[in-house]
Amino acid sequence: IVRYQYVPTSCRCFYDAIFNNLSSLPALRESLESRGVLGQLKARIRAEVFNALDDQSEPRPALSHDNLLINELIRDYLEFNKYRYTASVLTAESGQPEVPLDRQFMANELKVVEDPSSRSVPLLYGLLSHFLSSSGDSGGKLFLRGSAPATMTRDPNTLPGPES
Repeated sequence: IVRYQYVPTSCRCFYDAIFNNLSSLPALRESLESRGVLGQLKARIRAEVFNALDDQSEPRPALSHDNLLINELIRDYLEFNKYRYTASVLTAESGQPEVPLDRQFMANELKVVEDPSSRSVPLLYGLLSHFLSSSGDSGGKLFLRGSAPATMTRDPNTLPGPES
């Protein structure tokens, strides 16, 4: 299944025409950049171009509870690090709700208890920190069980698709 399609030259030209010509209007460009609006405009246009090129005739798999949580962890990380373009594409392509999930809801779902200092960074950082600092009881390695829902199992001879 091909999820990304070739971006036609006309789309790239449209995008380039808009944002490259802003260089001829330095005051406008500086104003948009200083207010953080230019990045938001670029992200929104990219997301809309992806939406326009996305094959809507092929239905996406339903957004499972696990994928909802995973996508939210990733979005939280992306937004914290100011990767707004990537976050907007993730939201558009995955079907993730536009409004982020409540952090306390996420912590409860992941069975995580946070201290006040951990609330200033994405949950993903705390999870990573936990696994990097814990030695575990199997020689410092974590034993992972096949915990994926039955709908996510695949033929081992195929490449992973967007639902994995």
